[in-house]
Amino acid sequence: MDRPSIKNEEQYEALRDKGYSQEKAARIANTDDSGKKGGKAKPYDERTKQELYEQAKKVDIEGRSKMDKSELKKALRNN
Repeated sequence: MDRPSIKNEEQYEALRDKGYSQEKAARIANTDDSGKKGGKAKPYDERTKQELYEQAKKVDIEGRSKMDKSELKKALRNN
């Protein structure tokens, strides 16, 4: 499988070293604000099920409507 073009190669490699999938690492490394510190969102453990569901909807996680809170957290972390 060919690897897509990566805007922030250093960040991509760091994410891959942490165990992120190629797809997720590329998606993060190719964002406009790649490499900038974020941290404004609440951790998944502090969010309600509805907040987790809305985030899962934004990233198009399949089967989200049938997931409980712990399944939503897991799916979001592994997306």
